[in-house]
Amino acid sequence: MQRMNVHADRPYEVCIGNGLLRQAGELVREVHAPCAVALVTDETVAGHYGDTVAQSLAQSGFRVEQYRFAPGERSKNMEQLSDLLEWLAERQMGRGDLIAALGGGVTGDLAGFAASIYQRGIAYVQLPTTLLAAADSSVGGKTAVNLHAGKNLAGTFWQPALVICDCNTFGTLPRGELAAGAAECVKYAMLGSRALLERMTRDGLNTPWEEILPACIDQKADIVEHDERENGVRQLLNFGHTVGHAVELLSGYTIRHGEGVAVGMAILTRAAERMGICARGVTDELTAVLTALQLPTTCAYAPERLAQAALGDKKRRGDEITLVLPRGVGECILHNVKTAELLPIIRLGMEGAV
Repeated sequence: MQRMNVHADRPYEVCIGNGLLRQAGELVREVHAPCAVALVTDETVAGHYGDTVAQSLAQSGFRVEQYRFAPGERSKNMEQLSDLLEWLAERQMGRGDLIAALGGGVTGDLAGFAASIYQRGIAYVQLPTTLLAAADSSVGGKTAVNLHAGKNLAGTFWQPALVICDCNTFGTLPRGELAAGAAECVKYAMLGSRALLERMTRDGLNTPWEEILPACIDQKADIVEHDERENGVRQLLNFGHTVGHAVELLSGYTIRHGEGVAVGMAILTRAAERMGICARGVTDELTAVLTALQLPTTCAYAPERLAQAALGDKKRRGDEITLVLPRGVGECILHNVKTAELLPIIRLGMEGAV
């Protein structure tokens, strides 16, 4: 097992290894005394790992109750959040108790947001079971639910007390879900590691993710330590997300988050190259790795619809929006543009794409 430290406002560890869900109780007890635990998970993940984690927690002295909800992005909404909060109150969960988020990014966001506002904040731990959640969303303390107007528009910053990444869980993922998580790993490669990009291009979905994961988490932990509240450098972690969130929204969330991010990265990299911001040939390198990982690089939505949806993004400030654009593999910059410039940029990134 590898242990990594995140030095946020409330420091915590990220544990990475195989078979860690069976040790969940012991690991959680290192950071929190035995108490009542609300094990929050979707119905699919519960069938795979719910009993394993519940038994481990119980063996370490925790009293466990499971909250299950329908899987998928469509459950990440205010109605589901309200239902979870009412459920916690009905079971008389207190400020000394704990929420455990077992699952992918939707579960982590929903449970983390609930933890941040229930009784003005209680502790929670992340137990990601998808590559996407392990590599990205479980670390850093961003929690949110979607509104009708867009993705992640209601949320908080609330750091977990512990993150437990059991890499064995990736073996139960459908290839589409694994690929969606790989998109976030590509993002980290574009932010800071050509070697990471080259390895994923070579190995595709057969990449040994347990070896890739620490590099992704190390990058994110470093950025979070410097900008926990996303006022500056942390915005780099949104590479591909402004357009990607628009793709997700327009699809009614039938397109996976990672798939949307892949499309967003491709569109903005192509635009940046044509604008002279990005080195020549980077679009080809990015397209090669996304193709190797069975991820899309284009979408069927018109540039006008994408731009309109993207302008609802939380990175907009008045008549400006911050885009993350690559200068080369391993280097991205924050680029502020007027909202009126977004459509031409998206058009530039979509022209001639196959």
